[in-house]
Amino acid sequence: MRKRYDLDLLRSLQVLIEEEGVSHAARRLKMSEAAMSRSLAKLRVIFGDQILVPSGRRMVATTFALGIRDRVRALVDGADALLEEQETPDLAGLSPHFMLRANDLIVGAFGAAILAALRQDCPGCTITFAPETDDEPSNDLRDGRVDLYLGASDDMRPDIRKQSLFPTSFRALVRADHPILAEGITPASIVRYEHISVSRRGRLHGPIDVVLRERFGLRRRVVMVVPTYYAMVETLRMTDMILPLPGIAIDYLPIRSMHLAEFEFPFELPPVRSFQAWHPRRDSDPVHRWLRSTVYRVVRQRGDDLPEGFSPITITAAVGEGDNVIRPYWP
Repeated sequence: MRKRYDLDLLRSLQVLIEEEGVSHAARRLKMSEAAMSRSLAKLRVIFGDQILVPSGRRMVATTFALGIRDRVRALVDGADALLEEQETPDLAGLSPHFMLRANDLIVGAFGAAILAALRQDCPGCTITFAPETDDEPSNDLRDGRVDLYLGASDDMRPDIRKQSLFPTSFRALVRADHPILAEGITPASIVRYEHISVSRRGRLHGPIDVVLRERFGLRRRVVMVVPTYYAMVETLRMTDMILPLPGIAIDYLPIRSMHLAEFEFPFELPPVRSFQAWHPRRDSDPVHRWLRSTVYRVVRQRGDDLPEGFSPITITAAVGEGDNVIRPYWP
């Protein structure tokens, strides 16, 4: 019968021979003595040798164990070297081009910081931000057209890997001298003014309308739909319209110099939960793993640097009904 053992078992064999004792070997590998004893029992069966035998009050390695000690150490060291090579590629000598699918909010808030962080380790790398489309992001990841998706789409297929970033909620953006700021923010005052909806699919209504209708029996007037978060920001100061935006979009805008103001909605809205997603074939790719790790670090750090009281992050959830309905997901 073919004998089977893995790298962890070989590592245990190496340490048992070198330490000549179960308790010392367990302490070195930060295992319990019971787990190390089980490993020793398996090794004895696999090799048909006791490996360690009593000698007075202590254990000593058998002649067989001493004879294979150097070869076992070489095998373990060689395997570790392979893993280290995979974990730490020579990024300085690479020139990868990454395709990231994201919307204008992601690009505006994080694009430059992501590129700067990537180029610290890999000066030759470049990135392209592909725009969000009506096509399922899962298909782009499966077909290799996109390396990494950043967003909050609920269209992800079960086979796609996802890593949570963090949530935020929607707030409202208006011109600085908007009359609603003087009269008070209430559900009734909100529906007295016209609204802008952000939806790449052209949908008029979404979670805000559901809350207004079901909790207050009110209906807002959405008179304009735009495809991106920043489409109407520059000209909003010339209207009385209300533009709901994710908090991070507002906090990265110089709203005072733009003659704009923001306010919290006077009712609870579903949070926007962002994540990064990739195809499982990229799981063990060391360069892609570095890309994911860097993006995650940049997004979280920039979220931590936001003004006090801000609940980071926001990444794509459209205000239009049916666009990126937010549901809980891993983790």
